[in-house]
Amino acid sequence: MAAYLKPVEFLEASMKIAKIVLASSAALTLFSSMTLAQQAMTGTGTITTVDRISGKIAIQQAQSGTVGANTGGVVNEFKLQGGSLDAWHAGDKVTFSATETGGMKTITKIEKQ
Repeated sequence: MAAYLKPVEFLEASMKIAKIVLASSAALTLFSSMTLAQQAMTGTGTITTVDRISGKIAIQQAQSGTVGANTGGVVNEFKLQGGSLDAWHAGDKVTFSATETGGMKTITKIEKQ
């Protein structure tokens, strides 16, 4: 009788290991997707437009790289978290921190230089 129980015990142990591996990979996938969903960015730049109606602000990020290159920096549009756009004007040089969640960029901290 003991010879018949050995394969059953082996199958039970294999199933437990498979469950642990699957649960671990699901948790890892969930964690990595949450990390990709919210990315933090910081930078400096110049405000190019302020759209008070839609609550968005566009910032041309300061260029990094080759000195003397004639290409401008990247222009990104942001929402301003918990603040008013009344204090900001095109041409203001700023330092900012922002997060991106689900494709929407939101400024969490902004200061004039």
